[in-house]
Amino acid sequence: MARSTARPVVKLKPTAGTGVTYVTRKNRLNDPDRLVLRKYDQVAGAHVEFREER
Repeated sequence: MARSTARPVVKLKPTAGTGVTYVTRKNRLNDPDRLVLRKYDQVAGAHVEFREER
């Protein structure tokens, strides 16, 4: 079965600028804007905001 274009794979980069990335899928119909998630940054040792990279 082919992958849908409604759920693309996106990279999340931290606002702390440490270079750690997360990879996830998002629903383009429900979240047309850039995705922002608060996740754990291993290098910073704290929870920071991760923003979608295009």
